[in-house]
Amino acid sequence: MLKLHNLKIILLFLVITSCKNAKNDADTLYYGGPILTMEDDNPQVEAIAIKDGKILFAGSKQNAKRFIGDNTNQIDLENKTLMPGFIDAHGHITSRAGMSQAVDLSPSPYGTVNNIPELQTTLKEYINKYQLDPTTPVMGNGYDDAIMEEHRHPTREELDAVSTTHPIIVIHASGHASVVNSAMLKLLQIPEDVKDPEGGHYRRDPKTKRLNGKLEENASFMALMKLTALLPKPPETAGLSQSLKDFLAAQDEWFSYGQTTICDGRTMGVGLTLLREAAAKKLIKADIVYFPDFEANKKEWESFLPHYMKYENNLKFGGFKFSDDGSPQGKTAWLTQPYLIPPEGQSKDYKGFPIFTDEVLYDDLKTIFSKNITAQLHVNGDAAIDQELRVIGKLRQEGIYKPELRATLIHVQNSRPDHISKIKDIGVIPSYFSAHVYLWGDWHYSSVFGPERAAFISPANAAKDAGITFTIHHDAPVTPPDLMTGVYAAVNRITRSGMVLGPEQRIKVIDALKAITINAAYQYHEEDIKGSLKEGKLADLVILNKDPLTIDPKELRSIQVLETIKEGKTVFKR
Repeated sequence: MLKLHNLKIILLFLVITSCKNAKNDADTLYYGGPILTMEDDNPQVEAIAIKDGKILFAGSKQNAKRFIGDNTNQIDLENKTLMPGFIDAHGHITSRAGMSQAVDLSPSPYGTVNNIPELQTTLKEYINKYQLDPTTPVMGNGYDDAIMEEHRHPTREELDAVSTTHPIIVIHASGHASVVNSAMLKLLQIPEDVKDPEGGHYRRDPKTKRLNGKLEENASFMALMKLTALLPKPPETAGLSQSLKDFLAAQDEWFSYGQTTICDGRTMGVGLTLLREAAAKKLIKADIVYFPDFEANKKEWESFLPHYMKYENNLKFGGFKFSDDGSPQGKTAWLTQPYLIPPEGQSKDYKGFPIFTDEVLYDDLKTIFSKNITAQLHVNGDAAIDQELRVIGKLRQEGIYKPELRATLIHVQNSRPDHISKIKDIGVIPSYFSAHVYLWGDWHYSSVFGPERAAFISPANAAKDAGITFTIHHDAPVTPPDLMTGVYAAVNRITRSGMVLGPEQRIKVIDALKAITINAAYQYHEEDIKGSLKEGKLADLVILNKDPLTIDPKELRSIQVLETIKEGKTVFKR
């Protein structure tokens, strides 16, 4: 009897052990290359085990063996680098989707339209290629006067030279301005004597006082929204609208750049409808955090509250967006000192302009902060930064704004040294569009700010030295959703001409990588589940062809994303 009893105990032990081991078997084990965790106390490991979309283990290869079962997929990285999936701290996926059908007018390094004749030719070729009816509207996107040879915007007359019957609108790379031809002015019913809207301008020829076709800020946004409402909706195919197909293509583009969490940083109108439809149809594979424009959604702002900080079919309402000013490269950002060279038609004391008064901004931010809702706040010029720090600082003193809300200053381009301590004291997060240094650094140096101010754009090292958590973003579709160019620019501070702009603001590669992973997760209140490779966190991963920590920093832009993995499942593979 004793032997039989002992046998039962042994069998029971084996069953329990077997069950326990099966429960701990990893779905996938990665090894054989650098695995960068973004964890300070365990920065690099030999292996990582994944189970049910989460990280089961990150450590030595020897210790990882206990998680290998009969069905574990063991993947040798073959010296490729694995690290946390990149997090888009600020971009505009619905805008990118909406521009998918637009004519690409981007200059180098992402496009080929480097002067106004090439812009005209590209538009004409598009019209001829698709044999458009004579009155069909044409939208172009991405022209950039900062990079184009003429260093100016096209005019109404130059677009009239493309067509007098096709209504044409071309959107500036910054998204903060556009130019229309005469046919588009007629279609949108914009008369010659139109008055400027609040927070926007219809620009005129300084000699004739006639509209020159350039629309800035709210004048441009209003034109685009009206045009969108006028355009016929394309028919559905395979059960999906063209808008949803464009959205899925944009999501795939973000995946191809290694991002597993995506931002929609100024959601309004059709963009909001698009996100909700994509979520309802369970088409969102990434995590998308969206920030409705508060002014555009002011009447129904409280309807968003039940969705705050909750993922619903991978879609999360993360707070509201406010746009305080415009674009520095487009010269609509609000400065305290004049632009080095004012835009055509402006006086030497031109400093750009604000979108809000302090009173409006105070009331709106008090409304949402009182409900413990955070915000992304677009500030490019130092006057706009001053305004936000002034208003949020007052709300902080009144106990309405709390640092745990993690309100984020977006771009913070024309920052000054005195801003750094104020940002820290008030408790907001600066998110830098660091690619400015590379893409527009020469323009900022020679035309926008001048040498001294240009040297302090995107001052990531000043923030780092002050102990401020900062992030880096790409602002797509201003650029493609390309975070590695932002990393390259933050680390090297090299402009397109090869000049080093503000060398004292260079940061280490690891700090730039944290800015697009663990810091960005913190910005979104998600540092407990994302941003680093640690047991229990989501298995959001990216595999790179090179180790960013060991290559020459000047080669960072050459790094390729080979595979993007969302919660253990491959969503992109090169």
